[in-house]
Amino acid sequence: MGIRYWEKERMFQLDTPNTSYVIGIADQEGFLGHVYYGKRLSGVQGAERLLRVDRPLEDWQVYNRDRLSFLDCFPMEYSGHGVGDFRESSIRVKDSGGHSAVLLTYRSHEIYQGKRKLEGLPATFGTKDEAATLAITCRDDAVGLEAVLEYSVFEDTDAIARSVRLTNLGKEPLVLEKVMSGCLDMDNRDFDMITLHGSWARERRIERKKLGHGVHSVSSLRGESGHQEHPFMALLESTATQTAGDVYGFHFVYSGNFIAQAQVNQFDSVRVVMGINPEDFAWTLCQGESFQAPEMILVYSGQGLGGMSRSFHDLYRRHLIRSPYRNKKRPILINNWEATYFDFDQDKLFDIAKEASQMGIEMLVMDDGWFGNRFDDNRALGDWKVNEEKLKGGLKALVDRVNGLGMDFGIWFEPEMVSPESELYRAHPDWAIAVPGREPGRARNQYVLDVSRREVRDCILDQMFRVLHSANIRYVKWDMNRPLSDLGSAALPAGRQGELYHRYVLGMYEMQERLLAEFPELLLENCSGGGARFDPGMLYYSPQIWCSDDTDAIERLRIQEGTALIYPLSTMGAHVSVCPNHAVGRVTPFATRGFVALAGTFGYELDVTKLSPQDKETVRRQVVMYHRFNDLVREGDYYRIASFGDNHLFDCFQVVSRDKKESLIFFVQVLGEVNQKSRIVKLQGLAGDRSYDLREVVMDGKDTQDIIRESGLSFGGDLLMNGGLVIDRPWGDFQARLFWLQEKQE
Repeated sequence: MGIRYWEKERMFQLDTPNTSYVIGIADQEGFLGHVYYGKRLSGVQGAERLLRVDRPLEDWQVYNRDRLSFLDCFPMEYSGHGVGDFRESSIRVKDSGGHSAVLLTYRSHEIYQGKRKLEGLPATFGTKDEAATLAITCRDDAVGLEAVLEYSVFEDTDAIARSVRLTNLGKEPLVLEKVMSGCLDMDNRDFDMITLHGSWARERRIERKKLGHGVHSVSSLRGESGHQEHPFMALLESTATQTAGDVYGFHFVYSGNFIAQAQVNQFDSVRVVMGINPEDFAWTLCQGESFQAPEMILVYSGQGLGGMSRSFHDLYRRHLIRSPYRNKKRPILINNWEATYFDFDQDKLFDIAKEASQMGIEMLVMDDGWFGNRFDDNRALGDWKVNEEKLKGGLKALVDRVNGLGMDFGIWFEPEMVSPESELYRAHPDWAIAVPGREPGRARNQYVLDVSRREVRDCILDQMFRVLHSANIRYVKWDMNRPLSDLGSAALPAGRQGELYHRYVLGMYEMQERLLAEFPELLLENCSGGGARFDPGMLYYSPQIWCSDDTDAIERLRIQEGTALIYPLSTMGAHVSVCPNHAVGRVTPFATRGFVALAGTFGYELDVTKLSPQDKETVRRQVVMYHRFNDLVREGDYYRIASFGDNHLFDCFQVVSRDKKESLIFFVQVLGEVNQKSRIVKLQGLAGDRSYDLREVVMDGKDTQDIIRESGLSFGGDLLMNGGLVIDRPWGDFQARLFWLQEKQE
């Protein structure tokens, strides 16, 4: 495994445990071409034919009569602009003469062990024993531009990380108008395309459609990755399933404007590009200056969508999440938002904490409404000072009381926002993003702070640090409740306003980096009106992200399925909430809500003081369930068995321990059917030569600790995978069952 340069063939071979990626240098001019990406190869003998260079390229140089035809079909590793390749470009640069043509060709390369950090950006990481990196230097001498294309492979994961760093080698400034982080050209093999779509409270729903000729894209212009579309795309054979078929997955490690695009051209080849959305982007590079593009992740799976999912999960758990909580059980928290909204004081919060502590809940999180004159969502953002009218005696007094119950304490912030009615805005109206002479639009009656400015970041972080140092606070929920609009910064000159979107994201990243440097043991959970900034960039700073403001268990089936397509279950903020559900009004069994939330971080979003005795007992049993199975859920392999989004009747997925000794099967009957026999579901991921005892996890019983019901049944792993597990149909809608398989001890 690793990276090899085949000097005779002039090819680079990048190997992961099960895949290979091959790049070729086509001729003396140095056209860098994509050769192959797929199942692992032993070498590259004969691979030059895959570039389809059917005659010596010197002919093009001598006569130059068909150069455009060549450029328009050659499988470029990083496509240029305006020189004859009429497919989607990877880069566009405006020089001092107003020209935008650019073509980067090979100059040199370096292969090294490990992986360098990306300046100011989140990115995957790996030690010298875990990763290897290829850095290819390309140049366009006419423009005076150098590009270093970096590719990293990992010893333990079938994923490739790509990024691009651009440097102006000329004397005159250059304006970057478009910078993609990666490009992949390959033949169309009757591909389908999968993307993730949604809106507030219904994020990341899977959409699969035929890939036809022309351009197909998903993007965001909201200053965040967004509820509506996701920085992810997969191309897969039309016959591919969860368990079989070729799948290519692409994911962008970035939290701002993006575009992911697939284009099928006249020759039925596909070009995929992914990067910062070029709309409203213009970055000036003066002599000697560099620009680092964010990272793009590529995954190839020959084992269908399930193989792709597990590769992304492994990469993010091992090489992206840095938190000390990455491999640790997270505390079971209760958040007061849906319990109280803004209507609370210290006594109400303590009553919730006291009741929760008696059920085994481990942390109280105080949500919006604790600061300034924040009695509703029309005021006080930016004034991060404790409201002692609500919290008499101050924050420390409340935290100490909660700690006295044996519980930890967490707190909510929305650091990037400011309310027009606030001390901060009255003192610094120019700190809000706005276009001069134009009244900026509001959302949730708030503006966006220009965190591209150092003084703004310093002011907000100084307030946050004072609060966090004042008491024993172990958790922060970082929220962002509106997109960016009316883009203008008083700190940027007129010719550089196109840098604001990206500078904003860089500023936000720096704030989170400084927060974690000040409080290295903090459990940080990112949020953006639910899941509007659930992206790989944020996972670099927080091991979990609030998945959606919709906590209804049935809605969560589709939201969490789409999220789990590319993210580990351990990253998905998921809570048990009250019924009727506050988002959709649906009533679901308490046990079902617990089983669905178990497939995430697990917590509560309700007023436990108002629960019935029966529901309180269920909470106690769910706490036992969480502690018994969280290690398996957090670290196990994920397998999708059936999708409610497809069949509209039931949902089923599975988690299997890495040693294949145990497994959990989650089954939710969304709609009951009359006069039907039991279901058979074929399991995955087990050891075919082992036997497993079947047990069921139940939420009824006399003993809180007794959540396991013996079935007395044992099955061979091969039978469960090929024949299936028989599940009797529950009576009623929204009924869930949780089964536990454990390797039989002889």
